[in-house]
Amino acid sequence: MTEVSLRCADLARAFGGLQAVAGVSLALYAGQVTALVGPNGAGKTTTFNLITGNLRADSGTAEIRGKPIMGLKPWQVARLGVARSYQDLRLFTHMTVRENVLAATEVSAWFWQPGGRRAQQEREHRAEAALDATGLTSLADARAVDLAYAERKFLSMARILAAEAHIWLLDEPASGLDLASRIRFGSLLKEAQTRGVAICLIEHNLDVVVELSNRIAFLDQGRVLAEGDPDTILKDPALAAIYFGDRPQEAA
Repeated sequence: MTEVSLRCADLARAFGGLQAVAGVSLALYAGQVTALVGPNGAGKTTTFNLITGNLRADSGTAEIRGKPIMGLKPWQVARLGVARSYQDLRLFTHMTVRENVLAATEVSAWFWQPGGRRAQQEREHRAEAALDATGLTSLADARAVDLAYAERKFLSMARILAAEAHIWLLDEPASGLDLASRIRFGSLLKEAQTRGVAICLIEHNLDVVVELSNRIAFLDQGRVLAEGDPDTILKDPALAAIYFGDRPQEAA
């Protein structure tokens, strides 16, 4: 097994009487894609939020390359090499495409940055490389709000590329993409794997899961029910019944 980039153990979070995450343990490996699969409400996005510090866990641990991260703020987790995408994308809609990507390279909130002109040129180079990789160079001066949906998806990926993170947490990154865009998205992930990026994606399109993932963690009701290779997990009839909402009725 390759290097563990991120490991969490027994993560739990409740909202009132609802136990959204109930003891999730997960490892993400360098150069591999892990898919979180499960029905709606299984706790997948909440797990991402606990890892990134967007939500505080009630209990459990998480570490990046052996460094504990529980209790850190989202920006602190990001500086440790974690990049995150969201279902609602969260772009700076009235900034240009280039400005959106450049924002992902900034290391502080100040108007000036350490390193002087050379560092600024390096950030600009990273941004341009990310635009090229995602096919957005010709749209660099367009506002994000004026992009088509698929282009916005790739802008979100360009921001992640420019950040040079070694852990990617992607929440439904391929939803709404046509076949050609899905192929281009898959190429981005495969190239990142060759650089040792650990990728975890939440995805409801099982064709995408089969094509791109090395491992699946199947979640239901806030717990990991099974882990393994895609073929084994997706052919399990009990897991399929849970995924498609065909659970056996409990006895009265």
